[in-house]
Amino acid sequence: MFLSVFDMFKVGIGPSSSHTIGPMVAASRFLDHLRAQPFSVAGVSASLHGSLAFTGVGHATDRAVVLGLAGLVAHDYDATKADAELARIKDEQTVRPDGLGTLKFHPKDDVVFDYGPPLPGHANGLILRGHDAQGDVIIQETYYSIGGGFVLTERELAAGKDTDDGPPVPYPFKSAAEMLEMAASSGKSIADMKRANELSRQPHEAIDRGLKRIWEVMNDCIDRGLTTDGILPGGLSVRRRAKGIYDALMAERGMNLTAPHTINDWMSTYAMAVNEENAAGGQVVTAPTNGAAGVVPSTIRYWLDHVPGASVSRVPEFLLTAAAIGGLIKFNASISGAECGCQAEVGSAAAMAAAGLAAVLGGTPEQIENAAEIALEHHLGMTCDPVKGLVQVPCIERNGLGAIKAVSAASLAMRGDGKHLVHLDVAIETMRQTGVDMSEKYKETALGGLAVNVPNC
Repeated sequence: MFLSVFDMFKVGIGPSSSHTIGPMVAASRFLDHLRAQPFSVAGVSASLHGSLAFTGVGHATDRAVVLGLAGLVAHDYDATKADAELARIKDEQTVRPDGLGTLKFHPKDDVVFDYGPPLPGHANGLILRGHDAQGDVIIQETYYSIGGGFVLTERELAAGKDTDDGPPVPYPFKSAAEMLEMAASSGKSIADMKRANELSRQPHEAIDRGLKRIWEVMNDCIDRGLTTDGILPGGLSVRRRAKGIYDALMAERGMNLTAPHTINDWMSTYAMAVNEENAAGGQVVTAPTNGAAGVVPSTIRYWLDHVPGASVSRVPEFLLTAAAIGGLIKFNASISGAECGCQAEVGSAAAMAAAGLAAVLGGTPEQIENAAEIALEHHLGMTCDPVKGLVQVPCIERNGLGAIKAVSAASLAMRGDGKHLVHLDVAIETMRQTGVDMSEKYKETALGGLAVNVPNC
């Protein structure tokens, strides 16, 4: 089993990896599908199903599909260009993707929110269609946005194509138990094994360059969030809080009366800064999703800013370790809130962050696995119930608490020798089972929990 660190950590835009980045990727793939056909189309359309329909407006799914069909891509997103293109499409009712000419497309009529039963493959489904000059459908493809910006066609999902199908990797662990066995037999750390696997796909220089960019985007996102205030879009009138908290913390620095628990506020404000940027549609890194994008960078920033001996040169070790844990969770359960609730998003992010922190603190593979298990276990059962379908309440604060749990989990694990009763594989399987049993109301549909008990205006 191989899932690249650059699949787990992808540069994209807010507010949602499954509802914004995924549909944008699907639209881009559909354009490639059209380019490969021996015939041409005159127009395109889309229908959104399941969670993409129920919370699509709050997640800007329709906007993402429109921009994707216009040829824009998430990893190189330009907000100014996007806004200009949206205005042109609205006025001219056409899209102009490269290589396909001018295609008829009316966003209001040609992006349909289907509130009926979800498509059979996954809670996040969309169907993209190509039309002839008379408006008849002459080609269509079904896509599923399965979480974290990963997208599969209907055929790929049915075939189980959810991991890399390239050449074998030197350390193909499919479970935490296998990971620990390989670490023991090889004498390598989890990060070293992960890097060796990455080297089977690309050279050292590309890996180092990619990891450097991932952290730069994460850190820049924190800094933007810490210096920006105002009201978040979407209609809930949620006020940005990270800047105010950060300014107060900076003013209190050096004061003898500062309580020890104030360190929790630092972790929270770093995470909230990221998720406020995400809610505003800014550039973020999936970690493993947009809704949980604040936990990993917050934990790294906490380590760099507040832990003696921390060095930015070891951030790649943190990211590689975290990606190894995230890959196990995705392969054996899910990182999708629409599939397993927020335990699969913030819970997975906390496990990844705890593992990464334990690694750079000098933890053994056993301690790292223990840290990930503690963090995941204590998110089990967490629902995904965004108010008005927006990635704001409870998502922003939830990332702050996820970072605090990650640090606590790593600290607890480092106090032990790695031996523990509940192993990471058990926690992952329990999370999967809990997600299967969880009511659909609590899986990113905004039909239960806080989403129906908090006024939407």
